[in-house]
Amino acid sequence: MITAAREKDLFSAADMLLDARRTCQPIADLPTELRPTTLEEAYVVQDRMSWAYEAIGGWKVGAPTPDATPTFAPMPADWITCTGCELRGLAHRYRGVEAEIAFKLGADLPPRDVPYTREEVFDAIASMHPAIEILETALIDPDQATKLTATADMAMHGGFVYGNPVRDWRDIDFSKETVSLTIDGAVRVERTGSNTSGDLTRLLPWLANEGAGRTEGLRKGDWITTGSWTGNTIAASGVAVEANFTRAGRVTFRFA
Repeated sequence: MITAAREKDLFSAADMLLDARRTCQPIADLPTELRPTTLEEAYVVQDRMSWAYEAIGGWKVGAPTPDATPTFAPMPADWITCTGCELRGLAHRYRGVEAEIAFKLGADLPPRDVPYTREEVFDAIASMHPAIEILETALIDPDQATKLTATADMAMHGGFVYGNPVRDWRDIDFSKETVSLTIDGAVRVERTGSNTSGDLTRLLPWLANEGAGRTEGLRKGDWITTGSWTGNTIAASGVAVEANFTRAGRVTFRFA
């Protein structure tokens, strides 16, 4: 259980990370006494940061290996936009990009005592889309900071661009799906069946069930993006970024 004194520390950590993002003056790490020491504490920092960004438009969820327990973070609604856009503003300093597969819910999945089945969750999905997650961070080098600090920092979330809906998505064999990530016309990454969680569809019922205590249930209109296929690729200002899946479609945007 997190005490009131410890919660105050974690709120201070959130404020420090927010200030680093807003001012584009990244920090090496949080002070030792403010660093989260458990995933639960990292989630407290995430949630505190998300309140500053107001409405939540969905969740990023992923797992580093097929056997790992997933983790998740909120996606501010104001950071979600459609393919073909140009992203402007000082918020984009780090400019990491990852190709992903995302889903939009067409029905509520409120918390309940009986776990949702995979089919029930699939039936609540309105559409599937190719997507690019933009990674941003309050940290100078997130690989050099403690892992839980990077997790607390909104899991490095900085934006989400979705492509057009894909028909017959349930027929796609994601283990055979190939994706390329292109920056200014040059292919930087090309991989097949490379989602880090293995079966990415396992993340959806997990979020609806295990994540419900924190999300307070998933809602119609929520976006759920399901982890990287291409790893973190750093882009520069002014470049065009494109992710192209064999069957799951294409999505593109430009950094101003």
